Amino acid sequence: MSQFKRLNTKKYLKTGKVVTPDTTYWKQLSVPTLVKEFGAIDYVDFSPIEPHYFAVTCSVRVQIYNPITKLVVKNLSRFQETAYGGTFRQDGRLLVAGDEQGLVKLFDPSSKNVLRLFKGHRGPVHRAQFTQDLLHIASFSDDRTVKLWDIASEKATSTFAEHEDYIRAGAINPMSPDTLISGGYDGKIKMYDTRTQQISYSIDHGSPVESLLFLPTGGIFISAGGTEMCVWDAFAGCRLLTKISQHHKTITSLRLGSNGKRLLSGSLDRHVKIYDVATYQTVHTLDFPNAVLSLGVAPGDQTVVAGMVDGLISIQNMEVDRNKDEITKRSTNKPPPLTSVKVDHEIRTGHFQKLQRYDNFLRKYEYVKCLDYVMNPNFARRNPEETISVMQELIHRKGLHRALAGRSHEFLSRIISFICQYIGEHRFMRVMIDVAMILLDVYASKFHEFTGALGKDFIRLAGVLRREVNLTYDLLELQGCLELLQTATEGSDSIDEMIRFVKADNDQLKQSAQAKESSILTV
Repeated sequence: MSQFKRLNTKKYLKTGKVVTPDTTYWKQLSVPTLVKEFGAIDYVDFSPIEPHYFAVTCSVRVQIYNPITKLVVKNLSRFQETAYGGTFRQDGRLLVAGDEQGLVKLFDPSSKNVLRLFKGHRGPVHRAQFTQDLLHIASFSDDRTVKLWDIASEKATSTFAEHEDYIRAGAINPMSPDTLISGGYDGKIKMYDTRTQQISYSIDHGSPVESLLFLPTGGIFISAGGTEMCVWDAFAGCRLLTKISQHHKTITSLRLGSNGKRLLSGSLDRHVKIYDVATYQTVHTLDFPNAVLSLGVAPGDQTVVAGMVDGLISIQNMEVDRNKDEITKRSTNKPPPLTSVKVDHEIRTGHFQKLQRYDNFLRKYEYVKCLDYVMNPNFARRNPEETISVMQELIHRKGLHRALAGRSHEFLSRIISFICQYIGEHRFMRVMIDVAMILLDVYASKFHEFTGALGKDFIRLAGVLRREVNLTYDLLELQGCLELLQTATEGSDSIDEMIRFVKADNDQLKQSAQAKESSILTV
């Protein structure tokens, strides 16, 4: 008895990302360890000295974590109201944080004592940072002012009130302790010179500024607000160099990684994008379970920490494949394979392959049950390739008409939704168009009976098909232009002859597309 040959499911090319050295590098991050806190994670900052503890600011405290054990080693809770922006000093010996009351507090992380208390703001202080000389602190407040504090005397040496709305972002030039910038919810970015006590530049980001970051050279800084990041040249009068828009929700935090060669941006769209600072092109993406509010990267990319709006902290350590060398050694020590004996003919024992359920239905010519099985919502969602392969097989067998006839409204809505979802993918487009045409052919005489939700589904299908046809027209025009340029570069005798040739070719392609459109959109 001959064996039924199972359906050869087509292996569609996936539209995955190209594997690059950056992809390989960042995929060495371990599986995230999630820690739950009691409030939104406002800020994450790493200590610059080993073992690179990181401070997490949330609710009414700043907690210092060990990145290896993922446990709290210090708890700074000397706040009566919400704490903001806990930041380590460049030597890792001190930590500064603002709070809801407008106070700026300086802590000794080892003893957890408050060493200095800076009073003067009338609104919450969301960000505070140390200057490069380690002797001053810059604070950015909702009272629309920026203050520079002297740590020794606890007095404000400079005050700037140039913004018209809350100030939620600030940065200090890493090469000059006298230059600092602030970003406000008025969309403005101000640059100050503390030596002259005056504003140097004022530029417009275009959206409320959420984060500011200087590159290590100090000549370029980056602002984040809305869904865009702007790169500015600080030495050329804050000239705009480029804009980066890779997120579809508000960008909340910026960080540098790989010793300043990579830029990381966290967003409410639950993604962290990693860019090459030389080209500002996206090289990798990290995904998280909820909107990212804050981001921290340890020196050498040893640890990446993301804080989310629901109080979750994601901790990922960079892993090195320690077993790689051991596996290589083992593979080199394998004994050599035995020399095979030459024979005239080898008789192999046949093994029956296990058939899938849709294979059994195809073997019995039960096309209706076969289509029911592959269009089950769970199966179609997990295995769209197999569903489309079965549809293609039914088309080849001329059985899809029979499988689609006499269907309920619920099934028709389901298959229309499936077509609309996958018709835009180039892997499935040809099969989906054929399925749509057969579906319209089967029910062409009954369109007047379809009302309500099903009628709207058919109208939606027609709109999707019309959109794909219009896209085909645009691509054909682009193809003609590219062919014209390619032929011109190869050296043609006559440009007019090339133009006529391309136009004739495009007209022929358009006629075939119009014929397909008319057959599809007869409804």
